[in-house]
Amino acid sequence: MDKSLAEMQREVDRYISQFEEGYFSPLSMLARMSEEVGELAREVNHQFGEKPKKDSEDENSIELELGDILFITLCFANSLNIDLSKAHDAVMHKFSTRDANRWTKKNTDQA
Repeated sequence: MDKSLAEMQREVDRYISQFEEGYFSPLSMLARMSEEVGELAREVNHQFGEKPKKDSEDENSIELELGDILFITLCFANSLNIDLSKAHDAVMHKFSTRDANRWTKKNTDQA
């Protein structure tokens, strides 16, 4: 069963709420997000770039790094009371209006 963004936000909030420390400050979360994006970049570079992993480096995956980024994004949004579904809808509206003619659309005529 697929989870909605709202369900994921609630799940993360239930997890974080069990700890006295709660959510990190926005600045700490931004630093953590930057760290996770760096780890994703490293994995992408290992898989698609010219930098192979050293034998001593742990196995990791792009999928896990994207999961880490999603988790910290959910934490960040929750800590600031941001509904990510609404944020997503606003961004999609922006792209579909502002950038409606920016890219070459595929021909979808099936005639």
